[in-house]
Amino acid sequence: MPIRQMKDNSEQHLVIKNHLQNTMNPIQRTPKTAQNGKGPPAGHEPHNTKQSHNHTSPPTKNKGRRRGRGGRKSDQGDVCMRPSSRHCTVAQKPVNPGSADILAATSNGSIQNDHNLSGMEMGFPTSSKSLNFASRPGFGQVGTKCIVKANHFFAELPDKDLNQYDVTITPEVTSRTMNRAIMAELVKLYKGSVLGMRLPAYDGRKSLYTAGEFPFSWKEFSVKLVDEDDGINGPKREREYKVVVKFVARANMHHLGQFLAGKRADAPQEALQILDIVLRELSTKRYCPIGRSFFSPDIRAPQRLGDGLESWCGFYQSIRPTQMGLSLNIDMASAAFIEPLPVIEFVAQLLGKDLLSRPLSDSDRVKIKKALRGVKVEVTHRGNVRRKYRVSGLTSQPTRELVFPVDDNSTMKSIVEYFQEMYGFTIQHTHLPCLQVGNQRKANYLPMEACKIVEGQRYTKRLNERQITALLKVTCQRPRDREHDILQTVQHNAYNQDPYAKEFGVKISEKLASVEARILPAPWLKYHETGKEKDCLPQVGQWNMMNKKMINGMTVSRWACINFSRSVQESVARGFCNELAQMCQVSGMEFNPEPVIPIYSARPELVEKALKHVYNATMNKTKGKELELLLAILPDNNGSLYGDLKRICETDLGLISQCCLTKHVFKISKQYLANVALKINVKTGGRNTVLLDAISCRIPLVSDIPTIIFGADVTHPENGEDSSPSIAAVVASQDWPEVTKYAGLVCAQAHRQELIQDLYKTWQDPVRGTVSGGMIRDLLVSFRKATGQKPLRIIFYRDGVSEGQFYQVLLYELDAIRKACASLEPNYQPPVTFIVVQKRHHTRLFANSHRDRSSTDKSGNILPGTVVDSKICHPTEFDFYLCSHAGIQGTSRPAHYHVLWDENNFTADGIQSLTNNLCYTYARCTRSVSVVPPAYYAHLAAFRARFYMEPEMQENGSNSCSNGQAKGTRAVGESGVRPLPALKENVKRVMFYC
Repeated sequence: MPIRQMKDNSEQHLVIKNHLQNTMNPIQRTPKTAQNGKGPPAGHEPHNTKQSHNHTSPPTKNKGRRRGRGGRKSDQGDVCMRPSSRHCTVAQKPVNPGSADILAATSNGSIQNDHNLSGMEMGFPTSSKSLNFASRPGFGQVGTKCIVKANHFFAELPDKDLNQYDVTITPEVTSRTMNRAIMAELVKLYKGSVLGMRLPAYDGRKSLYTAGEFPFSWKEFSVKLVDEDDGINGPKREREYKVVVKFVARANMHHLGQFLAGKRADAPQEALQILDIVLRELSTKRYCPIGRSFFSPDIRAPQRLGDGLESWCGFYQSIRPTQMGLSLNIDMASAAFIEPLPVIEFVAQLLGKDLLSRPLSDSDRVKIKKALRGVKVEVTHRGNVRRKYRVSGLTSQPTRELVFPVDDNSTMKSIVEYFQEMYGFTIQHTHLPCLQVGNQRKANYLPMEACKIVEGQRYTKRLNERQITALLKVTCQRPRDREHDILQTVQHNAYNQDPYAKEFGVKISEKLASVEARILPAPWLKYHETGKEKDCLPQVGQWNMMNKKMINGMTVSRWACINFSRSVQESVARGFCNELAQMCQVSGMEFNPEPVIPIYSARPELVEKALKHVYNATMNKTKGKELELLLAILPDNNGSLYGDLKRICETDLGLISQCCLTKHVFKISKQYLANVALKINVKTGGRNTVLLDAISCRIPLVSDIPTIIFGADVTHPENGEDSSPSIAAVVASQDWPEVTKYAGLVCAQAHRQELIQDLYKTWQDPVRGTVSGGMIRDLLVSFRKATGQKPLRIIFYRDGVSEGQFYQVLLYELDAIRKACASLEPNYQPPVTFIVVQKRHHTRLFANSHRDRSSTDKSGNILPGTVVDSKICHPTEFDFYLCSHAGIQGTSRPAHYHVLWDENNFTADGIQSLTNNLCYTYARCTRSVSVVPPAYYAHLAAFRARFYMEPEMQENGSNSCSNGQAKGTRAVGESGVRPLPALKENVKRVMFYC
């Protein structure tokens, strides 16, 4: 690839202007040809201090405009991003003019792209619907070729017309189960007559699908359903519904065929959705559907998880467009369900004590209410009648004290009397509260002993550690066993005998897809010259620190230790610290064996007082020189202590800390100490190892010019937390050409907001006027300060984005990157490659032969470095699966990388090899990891920032960032989410999250 120079005016890139959000005055330029043929998916404007721009919502309209890249100085007083002479030098390759896409801005502001993909338009869109992601530049060739099996099953494309009908049910029904019952009755009544023998598939809401047309375009039906739960004797209650079925559209199967053949870039979502619903129809009737998975206690016997929960096994199913055509992705699944127990038994398990003789405490009531709220129960005191109710609460009084009016004269009757007289049911345990069912205005009371939990209710709240361990035992399957269960599931589902699949002409193979793969070579790693082993070639994804020294070992001369564990005596703590100091020295650090002050013991509940005491005592002893490291010994079960300690150290005192659990202090392991030494070194600013190719300047599209690699992630609150903010984190490499050290910033933003709000923002300062900021800008400035150079290329790994969010995330976040760059210097627009990293998918890869030991690691999984970019991947877009790690237990999950935007013109081999090699640079262990480290680090940083939140932060609102801003400083118009406390400057510069 050619070396890109900042002052090469022949290289131009397109900028998209966002009219609705950006009020800056445009600078008129004449459009020129772009080298790479791709414009960014949203606009940037040159920085203008006279007007502000609040980055709080995604862009909605874009218009094309040219941008150039140059090395001119900024006149705004910001950090000037000048190119530097210090960089690796590599041989230039000639540019092939024919390979570049040609961009032209039309008179109406739209963009056209003469891309070579079947003559289709690939230009920058004015909306996400017309946006085309990066197309596949070819297939990778590097690595040892092999065959793997994937849990994808070929689905033959139907040759029938698929039709969509709109369904309106009156009176309106909110339950999908009830909707399905109504439509099932309609089909039963009218299939042989009015429906023309069609067997439709129904989505449970508003859409009905058929293969071929009904004999009508609009028709109203009358359907009567009997309430089976109502009444013991006499006639049962009937409900009548009016159902209107109206023709809407016909799915374009030719479009789908062209898309699968790679002749069109836009996926026909309607046709794919219809086929997905068709193949789910029978399983929806047989099993308990949850999301895209189906569960049943009959697939495998449920396993108890404790506290009234059990695990159900099931399977995941999804139709996917791939290079081999339509593919049905099947995987095994497990989930926690509430055991269908009598409520009294459930509560006894929940509380872990006998309910029948002892009254409940207030804390018991709270726990019961939290566990049962929203749970469906059925009554057991009425013989065969099992009416179902949803629990809304718990009475504050015991059953024996509850009375209610029975007539207009306010005649009161007790619950005990009512159940005895009405149902002949004697309530035995009158000291227990009743369940409240229904809404608050008309709540009914049900005695606990008269209720049983309805089967098939998934538990969505947080599991405790014991339950998680029990569930993992169920879900953790060796590759051979998982493959067997998947095949068994496909055979049991018998898709080729499925009446709905037959009706729609869909045929499913019962064989796992056989896929060509390659095993990428592991990279050589460089260690310090003073070690016996100066470099290392990992074997099967792992290596060790024996005979090696960290390539950049730090010096720790001022450190202290605080002991929060009562069971650890001072002598034991001192011995542990000595061992750890020795390990740090052996590993290549300079580590003072003596702490600044003697080991300080403290109670966990006094963590803030203890930390401040140690901080002040050490500052006094060192005459104002700050500690370089604080060791903390914690109890094994420490509750909020760990989070409190990290929050105080990183946002208040500016201390780098390393926590160690009591069990490791008593049972000192060399491996444990070596891993802790690795963490300490990077937390204090060092490097453990670097890629040999990096320091030899041999990494394509990284070593040629200063390159910054970003990682970004957003973590959301757990289910049930309706107001907690989401946490966004962005990390960026701070060294080049090594690309090993990553600084990180974190930010709280609106609940469940996936778009990272603070990538770029402006706000009004009473003194400075309009001020630019945000995480991207701050990290670019930080890179410049750390390396003396400005990044001339950006590689952005984005974690945690589902396929349905690709468009909006790319549009919004690439726009923010553009604006952040432009705010630093006019025309500063380094080319960007934007890659989404996905781990929450259901593709699994298996060795072609489990008996062939040379094709698997010790756990029976495929070898680290296995990459797949054909057959099961997207028909036209630039994606690949990479299993970069060695398995430990269970079945390895490859990471799925999807290159959404690529202005750096990576080849398939280039991005695959770079990603795989980076996985060997993870700082916390001597193993390659399953996700590229910048994305991994962003996840760790976002998880760490949860500890920074205080209880009063649990509220809805917009965003706020922990990036060194003064407390209370917000962009104009921001409100709601309380800012995270700012990270201290010395903390931000290092990998504090490790």
